[in-house]
This record gives sequence, structure tokens and C-alpha cells, in this order.
Amino acid sequence: MALRQALGRGLQLGRALLIRFSAKPGPAGGLGRAERPGPAWGLGVRRAPAAEPGPGLGLPSRYRFFRESVAGLAARLQRQLVLRARGAGPPCGRAVFLAFGLGLGLVEEKQAEGQRAASACRDIQEIFTQKNKLLPDPLASRRWQGFRLEEYLIGQFLGKGCNAAVYEAAMPAWPPQQQGPGLLLGPDPATALPAEGEQSTGPKAEAFPLAIKMMWNISAGSSSEAIFSTMSQELVPASHVALSGEYGAAVLRRQERGSKKLAPHPNIIRVLRAFTSSVPLLPGALVDYPDVLPPKLYPSGLGHGRTLFLVMKNYPWTLHQYLQASPPSPRLATMMLLQLLEGVDHLVQQGIAHRDLKSDNILVEFDSAGCPWLVITDFGCCLADESIGLQLPFTSWYVDRGGNSCLMAPEVSTASPGPRVVIDYSKADAWAVGAIAYEIFGLPNPFYGHGGAQLDSRSYCESQLPALPESVPLDVRQLVKALLQRDASKRPSARVAANVLHLSLWGESILAMKNLKSDKMIGWLLHQSAATLLTNRLMEGNRVETKMKMCFLANLEYEVLCQAAFLLRSWRAAP
Repeated sequence: MALRQALGRGLQLGRALLIRFSAKPGPAGGLGRAERPGPAWGLGVRRAPAAEPGPGLGLPSRYRFFRESVAGLAARLQRQLVLRARGAGPPCGRAVFLAFGLGLGLVEEKQAEGQRAASACRDIQEIFTQKNKLLPDPLASRRWQGFRLEEYLIGQFLGKGCNAAVYEAAMPAWPPQQQGPGLLLGPDPATALPAEGEQSTGPKAEAFPLAIKMMWNISAGSSSEAIFSTMSQELVPASHVALSGEYGAAVLRRQERGSKKLAPHPNIIRVLRAFTSSVPLLPGALVDYPDVLPPKLYPSGLGHGRTLFLVMKNYPWTLHQYLQASPPSPRLATMMLLQLLEGVDHLVQQGIAHRDLKSDNILVEFDSAGCPWLVITDFGCCLADESIGLQLPFTSWYVDRGGNSCLMAPEVSTASPGPRVVIDYSKADAWAVGAIAYEIFGLPNPFYGHGGAQLDSRSYCESQLPALPESVPLDVRQLVKALLQRDASKRPSARVAANVLHLSLWGESILAMKNLKSDKMIGWLLHQSAATLLTNRLMEGNRVETKMKMCFLANLEYEVLCQAAFLLRSWRAAP
């Protein structure tokens, strides 16, 4: 009897909601009678259109979504409702209408719960977006200085790439010595080497806190405007102040429409000053890069007399150098991988693809606890066009697909040009991070061909990927494998991948639950938020772990976090 009464109440609720959803508004905007179904309703004949909510419909706004989403279901069941009212329906039909009536309430409750969780995440995100500040740059106190090469003390040669040479530099209060026409030179590199028995820790940041990157100018001419325009990709990570001197401000206003500027991020390099100047004869130039010098400095040189100089913070190591000298522990390596994913996610959010990620283009310093702090640098090959975003039209083989073909994602390396073909770079840098992960965890990069076992991104099979050491956590091994999937649609985004590592490092209490409930997830997020704010306030110096938690909370989205949690749980549940 009790079951029959419950079924009856459910049927009445289902009928009431069904009639209300499918009824047409009456003459005064109220509810009229339900439209009588035709003789062959639901069998392929034309159905009457669903009624639009009128001003006097009487439905709360929260029901309108359900009215629209179940309009088709209501139409299909309307004839059965009438038949059952006349006693013609089967007994099991009552259970269908009970589930229909009660299901709407459950869906509404679930939706409201998800909305509360999403709202809480937005509040947390807003707080940490404001709190996530960068450290002041070394030139912060010299707002109107640093736009002339003559103001800098040039130190040792740090290295070179395919289009530039980098030197350590400083901006002294007074010039210690002057050599050449207005150029300040630091100690001779031969005399600056460490004494016997003394350990070298890279460039001494105390003496030379800056690094100057001198671009090689072979095709841009000697006009400052032409140089800025041709090398504009190098200026993507430039700070607001970097272009305020010399010709920079005027050139910035006349830059190509649609060029992007990258917002600051703790794992992305910042260009502090950018200016043009005459090419000087710096230490080691005639040995390391004579062919790109202007003829006045080297008779056979192909370079122009003026070029672009970029001033940045000086970092003691590249990632490649650091990994060769001091392999990190599995936890530190996981933190390093997380930082790269946070940096790549920031680029994707800004609609920018780096397209040349490799361990030589990642710089390393250390926090107050000795944890490596990574920053992505060298944006000379980046895609940063407002008009196309991350979707590059690939109309011919002359379109630049980026640098470093060894670490080019499969969807990029295998693309063939065509009239309407585009290359999607939204997950290409995340794939490169997956390849670099092998180096971070102490193995040769499988796409560099060490020992004759090179994998080609155009043709490799996922089963050919070497296994990471057992000392690497299972979550990380599964994530690296997922990042290197050939099919970009199956590959996690940088944001989801970063959230996977955040949960793996700090969310074990959530992952251990049998059911992921939104209130428990929000409780954990609030706990993390309070602890992170307190740690950031009380701890001396900037800690990588605290900074990464702040990045995580500043990019918090509930649905994306749930994707990462379910991905982790599925990996752990797999045999």
C-alpha cells in the first residue's frame, strides 16, 4: 500500500511537471490547456513546437533550463500520459513517470551543488589572482635607465644559440673601467674563472644580476623600426617598461596589429629592457660568432651594424646544465615538471605557443630552500598572433611551423598544407614537456636519438616510449605517457596535467575518498587556500612549492579539477 501511494504521488508530480512544461500560455500569459496529441504522435509526423516561456508563465528561472532540456521528452511521453489516464498504459509506465518526476528534483539539486562549487572556486581564484605577484626585477629602482648599451657593465660570455649571443651584465652606480667607444667591460673571463679546488656555481648573480642577449642581425637592416618589427617575437615576454625608451615606445604603437604581449608569470622569463644599438666587439666574438658580425668588425662578416639587445635577469644554469651537474630527486623532478606545465598553461591561456621548448631554453635558479625554480625563455620561434590564436593556417610549405623539429608534436610534424588546413598548437607545447620529462627524470630524451634509438614524432608508436624508472611516482609515469599520446584529442591539456600533479603532490586526502563529493573538494580547497596564504606570509623568501600552489589556486576551475581527479583515480584503479 505504501509503495502504491508513493507511486501515485510520483505519478501526480510527473503529470503536473509534464503538463506544465508542455502547456502553451493562455490568453493572459498564464497556462492554458495542454495541446491534444494527434493520432500518430511520436511516429515520425511533425510535432508541435515547444511552448516558449511567457512573462506570466509562473516558472522560477531555475526551472527554465529543465523545461527546455526535457521538452522533447515531454512531447514523446504526452500520448502515453493520456493513454494511462484512460487506463490503457502498462503498469510499468507508472515507474517511468515516478523516475521522471523525482529525477528532475535530483538533477536540479546536483546542478545547484555544482554551481555552488564553481562559485567557491571563482572566489578562491579571484583572491589568488591578486595575491600571485612577481618578485621585483633587478631594474625596478631604475625606471628610466637601462636603454643604452653604454650603461651596462658587460661580463663573461654565457652562451649562444642559433640567433643570439648572451653575456652577463650589471648596471653599476659608476663605471669601474671603460674600454672602447663608451662600452663598459667587466673582468677578463680568463681571470674570472674559479680558483683550483673552488666549486663553480655558474655566473655570480651578486656581481652580475643581469644578462644581455645580443641578437644577430643579418636580414633586418640597420633601421631601429625594422629591427623591432623583424624581431618582434623576441619582445612577446617584454615587460611594460621594457619598450618605453629610445625608439621602443614609438615602434610599439606602430607594431603590427594583432601582435600579443604576454602577461607576467613566475615560470616565464621577463624582458626588462629592449633597445637597439651598434654591434660592439664583445669578448669571444671573433672566435664564437665572427660570421654574423658587421664587416667593420670582421671583414667577412654578414651582419648589419645595428641590432636588438634584450636585458633579462641572469640565471645561473640552463635546465640542461643543471641536470648534467645535479640530478634531482623524484619529488624535486616532479616539482620541476609541474612548473613547466604551469608555464605552458599560461601561454595557452594567452593564446601563445612557444614552439621551441627544449632543456637549453629553460633557465634555472633556486629558492631559499634550494628547490629549482624554472623559467621558459627564448621566444624567437613563438606563435603570438591575435588574429589566429593557436590555429595556424597551413596553406603552403613556406609557413613557419616553429623550431626544434626533434620536439615537434605529431600534429605539427605530420601536417600537410592545404587550402583550409590549420595546425592546432593548443597541446603542442604540452607534448614537448612530456618529452623533456625524460631528461628531468634522468633518462636520455628518446626523441634526440641517443645511442641510435631515436624516435621520430612523425612515426613513433606509443608502445616504443621507454619506461621511466620505478622510482618515479606512478601518477607521474602515467601522466608523461598521456602527454606523449599521438592523438592530440586524447592528450590532456597543460591545465589538466598541472592539476594532476597538484592533486598527486598535495591532494591525497581527496583522492583516497571512495566518492568525490563537491563539498569535500571545496573543503580541501579552502584548507589549501588558508595554508598557502599563511605560508606565503610567514615564510622568509619565496618558496617554489608555495608559488606553485598559488598558481594552482589562481587558475582554479572546478570542472577542470574534477577531470584531473577522475583521470588520476582511473590510473590508480587500472590493473
